[in-house]
Amino acid sequence: MNAKLLNGNTLHAESSAEVGAAAHEVYRFLADYPNGHLRIVPPQYFANLKVEEGGYGEGTVLDFDMRAFGSTQHARVRVSEPEPGRRLIETEQRTGAVTSFNIEPLGTERSRVTIAIDMPVRAGLLGWIERLVTGSYFRRVFSAELVRLDSVMTARLVG
Repeated sequence: MNAKLLNGNTLHAESSAEVGAAAHEVYRFLADYPNGHLRIVPPQYFANLKVEEGGYGEGTVLDFDMRAFGSTQHARVRVSEPEPGRRLIETEQRTGAVTSFNIEPLGTERSRVTIAIDMPVRAGLLGWIERLVTGSYFRRVFSAELVRLDSVMTARLVG
């Protein structure tokens, strides 16, 4: 997991892992929100997930609650596909936070998935504290998602 400050007040945090499935399979699974992607969302961090529009890739709108630091925040994201087959982007409508799912092939039967977020943070001491705490939080969330993704993709190929 990496976390760093970009452009003064934008936090960038990411985590990567190898997944036991071909990149095109992983991408199709992640782009299919109701039947795929929502299966890897860790329930300890997310609740009330609903696909409001679309359902596959570009134009999908998700509505959900995210649990963090003893409170629950409501979020609404719109999905885009700047690189179909390789990259999905979820843009939070209120804060402008951008979460990306990048899939790279590692041969024909494995892939590397990187989940990253770029989000605005406050300046000064409060921003510094926010970066520390938020980086640790997203490390746990992304790690849980990547473990679930590998487990589901491996089970799909075996089963």
